[in-house]
Amino acid sequence: MKLFIITGACGSGKSTMKDAMAQRLDPAKYACIDSDEVGLNWWDYAGTDHESKYKDDTLARAVEMAEGKDMVFVSCISPQDYIATQTIPESVESTVFIVLCPSDEEIIRRLKARPAERGFTSDEKIEPHVGFNRWFRKNRGKFPLFIDNTEQSETETAELIESFIAGI
Repeated sequence: MKLFIITGACGSGKSTMKDAMAQRLDPAKYACIDSDEVGLNWWDYAGTDHESKYKDDTLARAVEMAEGKDMVFVSCISPQDYIATQTIPESVESTVFIVLCPSDEEIIRRLKARPAERGFTSDEKIEPHVGFNRWFRKNRGKFPLFIDNTEQSETETAELIESFIAGI
């Protein structure tokens, strides 16, 4: 299985691209899965002796849901954590990171526009996500596909991702 991870900070457009890829890619060949869809709850792991297993269990469940197809997986995965600490299921033959990284101002705008129950209710709650976005921008040359989608439409971004995946 080829694993394409669409990652970026909260508000970068990951879930929007998951939905777009699900419409654009052949469902007989690709499974498009958002980490929020796997049925695991972070709060069941938080503060326990197995807190670090959340990421492993989430990825393992997504791979299971993909049923052997190549997968587009949408998550806030840190590439550093993925490489250094995450247990990768044996069926994953290769992993390719696709980074969505709009401007910090765009991240702030998008997060402030979300409903209050999503938790982005103050600058203090938003700042860590802006910091994560800056980390991606600082390391942009380390990813095979880095997209600054600040000024791009959903369609333009989806076309870039679809073309990239088709070329691999």
